Amino acid sequence: MKWTDEAETEIKKVPFFVRRKVRQRVEKEAAAAGKSTVGLTEVNTTRKNYLEGMAGEVKGYQLDLCFGPGGCPNRAGDAEPLTARIESLLREADLLTFLRREVDGPLKFHHEFRVTLAECPNACSQPQIKDVGIIAAAPPVLTDIDCTRCEACKEACPDDAVTLSADMERPVISASRCLSCGRCVWACPTGTLAEERRGFKVLLGGKLGRHPRLASEIPGIFSEDEVMEILAACLDFYKRNSRNGRRFAELLTPSALEDFIAKFGRPETSSQLPS
Repeated sequence: MKWTDEAETEIKKVPFFVRRKVRQRVEKEAAAAGKSTVGLTEVNTTRKNYLEGMAGEVKGYQLDLCFGPGGCPNRAGDAEPLTARIESLLREADLLTFLRREVDGPLKFHHEFRVTLAECPNACSQPQIKDVGIIAAAPPVLTDIDCTRCEACKEACPDDAVTLSADMERPVISASRCLSCGRCVWACPTGTLAEERRGFKVLLGGKLGRHPRLASEIPGIFSEDEVMEILAACLDFYKRNSRNGRRFAELLTPSALEDFIAKFGRPETSSQLPS
């Protein structure tokens, strides 16, 4: 659908991470009104409808997924099956009823509990600023197969985590720099590098707003079942402690975060790579 210059200028004021959704909503409402061009009037109409109808659209949680199998070549894992399980758990938690009971006044989208999944460390779905962020991971491990020192792994790594020179028999991968994206494994022609396993990283307590905070990672690479266990514990903690719409990140004090790490952290299984 065609947009006027005024409308394009106005939509650029929307934060980039929700701009695509807002644009789609404006076009949908404009089309429903029989318009073929989006102007400033259509943008303002959608804004008015959004603000007036927000309470009726709040469902208690937000669950986002990145582009998925058809849209990204960088996937370190498939998060779609896990997404379905998480959606079911969030529905069972009945967060909408909880929020209606605990929040004074009309509900707004910022009251919702937010979970997002990213299928690679590029993290397009922004797990670092959500209540619970989940990132697919495929950490590498060295096998017994001889290395030809072709440096394909080094060239494939976007994070300078691979060291390999002419006087080295095998690559060295820095655990502190490696993001477990799997690219070095996929590039290795000999099998010297292999996937240790596939799983997910879990981040807790991110948010934007007046006091933004980046989420903290629980050490380890987790299976789907372990991710579900962590999320269930987060929801239980949230419902026991949140009053009047306080976000999970506000409740996750340093001591509370340490409790989650102590219970679920698996630093010894996060990778067998040297630091």
